[in-house]
Amino acid sequence: MSLLSSCAHPERTGEIYDPYEKSNRARHENTKQSDQGMIGPVAQAYGKTPEFLRTTVTNFSDYLALYPMVGNNLLQFNLAGAAQNSTRLLVNTTFGLAGLFDVASDMGIYEDSTGFGDTLAVWGVGEGAYLEAPFLGPTTQRDAVGGVVDLATNPMFYYDGGRYAAVGLLALLGAKLDKRFRYSGSVDQLFNESADSYVQTRMMYLQNRRYELGQEVAPSADGCTNGYADPYEDPYADPYADPSASTGSCDTE
Repeated sequence: MSLLSSCAHPERTGEIYDPYEKSNRARHENTKQSDQGMIGPVAQAYGKTPEFLRTTVTNFSDYLALYPMVGNNLLQFNLAGAAQNSTRLLVNTTFGLAGLFDVASDMGIYEDSTGFGDTLAVWGVGEGAYLEAPFLGPTTQRDAVGGVVDLATNPMFYYDGGRYAAVGLLALLGAKLDKRFRYSGSVDQLFNESADSYVQTRMMYLQNRRYELGQEVAPSADGCTNGYADPYEDPYADPYADPSASTGSCDTE
């Protein structure tokens, strides 16, 4: 509740609100060292296991996430998203052996990804300050609350009195390690080759998150947005460059 009460900071397109930068930077460095010294190597070792096993674990983790997604769809009054995720849930429960196999995607039924952070945004809660949170990584006060709620609503915490909570946590861990393995090149480049990996991480997270929520468009390569997002923008550009600066002229017609 204290985190949510701090989310009243007024938001403007392109604004970065980072009053805790000093402590955020310290946590970022700890995360960076942990990643390079332990998480990265563990992910590489995990990546050597058979791909179908890693895919099965990730499928199951994604399947469990569908339950709170449906709830969040309804809380956002997104009936189409709720119907889509419910259909995906039903298909993968029955034909996918409780989510071990992603049959729904093979049928063209993809998830309408959402979470409680999105629900809070729909309800008008501001994003609050930028945070580098342990385990959650780059986030905001609003999304930190959303991430905790999403984790707490994992159905494995409640199935059969919570006896299988560890299964849900292990599946989530496996999915995170698989993602770290698949994007190892990008993560290593971000941490080791950026002029300032903290600034770069913050910029990438906020820009992508606001774009997901429809609050902001990503600048194009020439610095002009023209109302369109460029999902292929180089995420490793100079973090100190002015995104509004353009080498050419923007077409405003």
